[in-house]
Amino acid sequence: MKAILIDDESPARDIIKSFLKDYPDIEVVGEFSDGFEGFKGLSTLKPDLVFLDIQMPKLTGFELLELLDTPPLIIFTTAYDQFAIKAFEKNATDYLLKPFSRERFRQAIDKAYAKSEHKEDNPKELDKLIQQNQENVETLDRLVVKWGSKIKVIPLEQVVYFESEDDYVMIYTAQEKFLKQLTMKYLEERLDPKEFIRIHRSNIARIDQIGQLEHFSKDSYIAIMKNGAKLKVSDSGYKNLKERLKF
Repeated sequence: MKAILIDDESPARDIIKSFLKDYPDIEVVGEFSDGFEGFKGLSTLKPDLVFLDIQMPKLTGFELLELLDTPPLIIFTTAYDQFAIKAFEKNATDYLLKPFSRERFRQAIDKAYAKSEHKEDNPKELDKLIQQNQENVETLDRLVVKWGSKIKVIPLEQVVYFESEDDYVMIYTAQEKFLKQLTMKYLEERLDPKEFIRIHRSNIARIDQIGQLEHFSKDSYIAIMKNGAKLKVSDSGYKNLKERLKF
């Protein structure tokens, strides 16, 4: 097996490398101190196994996983909360709770060996885990998308509006747009209602980026965004705007 380590703590990576000396058939082909570099390593080195930290400053382990089309075997290394631990156990995805012993490390490696024989199940398990983690998020403050071969972190203050695209959402900033697999319902439940408003089944707009409302037909309106975009406003969206903007 080819393995890489993604953890922002050097001592944690050193412990894993030390324990891996007991497994000559696992070769460490790369180690990375943040999710951005880890993503590049995953793309270029094509490892069979990844030791992945969850709590990293630039890009979390879960955010990195959202960007992978065909994830390898993952062993999480974490000091995460109890919700995450329950999610790992429910989805049969292994984790090492820091600090971990050599014996606990052996158990994780044994599970990785076993799972390597059923690779087709791995993406399904990780999809469930990602979904559970997303559902546990109460309020969003940023979104992470894959942009060509790069990663783009989008702070929500840069978002002008969201537009539904079947099972995806198009995220519009002042200059660019990005596609991400999310639902409008998920966004509506987790965006700050003081900053964003659902104006149509297909659109969520940033309130301070709405320039004006115009009649589209007798009983319908469109919202003119400050960047010039024109968005349909449904009856319920119009009522929401009247209530929120008090006009």
